[in-house]
Formats: sequence, C-alpha cells, structure tokens
Amino acid sequence: MTAQAVDEAAGSALPPGQRSGSVAEDAAEDMPHPSPSADAGAHAGAGPRVGPSAGVSAEAGRTDAELLLAASVLLADAALTAKQAGAELTAALSSWRSGLAALSRPAWAVGTAVSCAKALAGPSGLGFGANGGLFGELARIAGNMTYRRPASVSMAVDAFAMRIRAIAAEHPNLDSPFARRLTDAMVAGNRLEALRAMRALVERFGVTRALTTVSPVIMELFALLGLLDENPGNDGFSWVTLAGGVPSTDPFLGLPSALLGYLNPGPGRAERTEADSILAKVLATSDNDVVSYVNDIGALGNHGLVLLRRVACADGAVRYVLLLPGTSFGLLSNSTPQDLVGAFDGLLRTDTTYTRAARKLLVRAGVPAGSELMFVGHSLGGMTAMNLAADVEVSSHYRVTHVIAVGSPIDGKRPADHTTQVISLVNNHDVIPMLDGRGPASPNDIPDSWTELAWLDESYDYPLSHAPQAYSDALRTGMGHYRDQVNKLIGLYDGEIVGNQPYMLRDR
Repeated sequence: MTAQAVDEAAGSALPPGQRSGSVAEDAAEDMPHPSPSADAGAHAGAGPRVGPSAGVSAEAGRTDAELLLAASVLLADAALTAKQAGAELTAALSSWRSGLAALSRPAWAVGTAVSCAKALAGPSGLGFGANGGLFGELARIAGNMTYRRPASVSMAVDAFAMRIRAIAAEHPNLDSPFARRLTDAMVAGNRLEALRAMRALVERFGVTRALTTVSPVIMELFALLGLLDENPGNDGFSWVTLAGGVPSTDPFLGLPSALLGYLNPGPGRAERTEADSILAKVLATSDNDVVSYVNDIGALGNHGLVLLRRVACADGAVRYVLLLPGTSFGLLSNSTPQDLVGAFDGLLRTDTTYTRAARKLLVRAGVPAGSELMFVGHSLGGMTAMNLAADVEVSSHYRVTHVIAVGSPIDGKRPADHTTQVISLVNNHDVIPMLDGRGPASPNDIPDSWTELAWLDESYDYPLSHAPQAYSDALRTGMGHYRDQVNKLIGLYDGEIVGNQPYMLRDR
C-alpha cells in the first residue's frame, strides 16, 4: 500500500487537473531546487519547516510540499482513528459484559463476536487491528510476529512517506538516488535493503554527510522502523510521532523516559569558579547580542561550566542572564550534567540533574526573588533553559522574560509563564533540533507567541552544523537580519555588564 498509495493520496489532495501518477516526478519538473544556503524562512508560531522555495500549486498559492503535508495530516488522523476503533472493538469483544450477555442471548452474542472479529481481522475491515488490553496486546504481538499489517499501520506508513516526499522538495539531497533507496526501503519495511542502502550512502558520502542527508526525516525513519519491526514495545514512539507529540520512549527498544531518571539521579551541585584566560578574553568583549551569547557559550565548552551574567540595564533595572552550554559527546556519562545521559533526560523530562544544579546556582548566587531572568542555551543547554522556564518553582520565584534556544529540540516543552518569550534558532541541516519529533517534514505547530528562525547555511555536515560556531557564523553573516530581529526582541537587556560569574555544575 506504500508507494502507489502515496501517489494516489497525494494526487487526491491536489486540485482537479493537477493530479498525476507520480507527484514526486511532477514536483521535480516544476520545482526549482534551492541552494543549500537558501534562507528557509522565519516562523513566529510556524508549523512545518518547509520554506517558500518549493514549486507553487496553481490553487491558492499552495506548494506541492504543503499539499503533501496536508494529505499526510488527513491520513495520519485516519490511521489514529482506525487504531482507536480497533482498541474499542477489542475491548467490546473481550469485555465481561459480552460474556454475561452471551448467557441470555447466545445467538446475538455469537453474531456480534463474528462481526467484531471480521471487522478486526478481515482485509475489508481493520486488517488485524486488535490492540489495547491484555487480549488486544497479545493479538497485536502475534500480528507483529506474523507480519500482519493492520490498516492503521498501512495508513501511518503512507502518511510518513508523504512527509518524506514533501521535504525532499526543500532538501534536494534527500531526493538523490542513494537517499531515495534508503527511504523507499524503510517505507517498504525492508530492513535488509535499508541496511544495504545506508551502507551505500555512507560509502558514497561518508558518515557525517550521510547523517546530514537523512537528518530532515530522521524522526520519520525511526517511526517507520518502530511500526514495521517485530518489536511491539517501540510502537508507542511511532504513534506519538505520527500524532505530533513528543515521544517519551526510545525508538529502538521502547524504553520509557522514567528509566533515565534512574540513570541520571544526581541532586545537582553548583560551585563558583574562575574564568581561564581564553574565556576571560571572550567575556571581555561580550554584550547583549545573540551572536555574542552564542560565542560565550562556545567558549564555556561542554565540561560543566555555565555562566551567570548580571546586567545594569539602560532602564535602571538589574537583570540576569544564564548561559547554558550543551552536551559533551566524549562519554555516555560523566560527573557533570552535560553528558549524553543528561541530554536524553533533558529531552524527555523537565526535572533533571542539569535543572536541579541550575536552580541551586541561582540560590547560591543570591539572585533576588522577583528578578528578571533570560536563559540562553545551546543544544542540551537550550532544553535545560526551557526546562527551567517550565519549572513552577523557578517561575514563581523569578520572572523568566526570555528563553533563547540554539539548535535545541524544545518544541514539545512549554514555559510555566505564558508571557515568557521563546526564541528558537534552527539550522535545518542540524539533526539535533528534530529529536523532539518536529522536523522539517512535520506538520505540527508551535505556539503563535514563539519566534522560530530557521535557515539552511553552508555548514551542512553534522556535527559541524550543530556547533555553536556554525550558528554564530550564520547569524553574523548570511542571517544577519535574524540577528537584528533577536536583538530587538531582547533589547530589555541592553546595558552595562557588571558581573560575569562562571559556575561549575556537578551531578553530585
């Protein structure tokens, strides 16, 4: 039901006279392919990160990519509805009430059971769509093991395939033969062919370029893997991704986020320290400028240092800025909150070792109650900035005015104070901001009050595209208008820096 269904469903979303056997081929003929450095657009409460450069449909100025995404939303809703219908039929069939009714009306009970079974397992019904409850989950596991694909899963697979085709218009490398071989194999559920395709992609482009090529649809590929493998435990990741939520399990084994709480249990600790000569030199030139903040975060490194800045602002108020760096990739876990375990914890939860240590920092630094704060973070630091803003204790004790997240997957998080201004900076070559389930191909929205600025630049390859320096360079050069926009939004913090105090954060 995959490739053909994708073309048919996408074609049905087009206006009359615009349908064709292959939407991708038509789009390839009609669409100009943007250069990698093309501006992908600014979004204030925007939905999909699909830029304005795709081919434009004849009706209402909508692009083919937008129509594909619209069709994928409809198909995803249908898939979720079919899944829910399967759960309700399963519950009715296995209910003790049905057993009691069978005692008084056996003929009716048998007829009802047969009808439910046909609807659940018949090819003209839900196609082995049992799920929910002990009976439903056992039946679902049996279906997974015997490769029985429910109608809901088939529709979900096609919805993900539409997303992939839609974003290929903005990312021409995703439409290359090597990348198409991989995505087609994933859509078809052919893992052996997918492994071969990934190997060919890596051999052709190298590991970093291969990862960057598929990064715009990495969540869709993970979701396809979860839906089409034999492991029923990771299906939840796929369905949450399809529905536009933030996954709370890993995509491979389906391990719950609560497990990370046991792996990252530190109470958090903050110790004052002194800046070394390199950091001191960078801080000496700092001011209230987003490029300066990103450069300062880069100078702090990823070994536990954060910075609390005190600013005597132009309006006479004293405000504070907390700079939060991202993850150290050296070890899975180290003595600081800035490790890989902490990164996954920060993505899936709000109360983490990093946030606990940062709260203690604010207390230890003597930041007065009611003070206005701005949190600026890169990667894990951006997630932690949002986690702090979401903390009711922090928001009730201080006034969190702004959160600036740089290259961070924050779209599923919300500040406790609705007046907090959230600014998200996203390089669309960077895979990390997509780990929250909302990548360039996602049709999901963020709040209207947020400012999301997304672009494509020359950094391209991950991890270079994720580095603070890549973001700093982009904002300093080609994306200078975004720099001006952010600086205008944070103008409240213009003034004289009267204190730069580094702190070393520890797990314990």
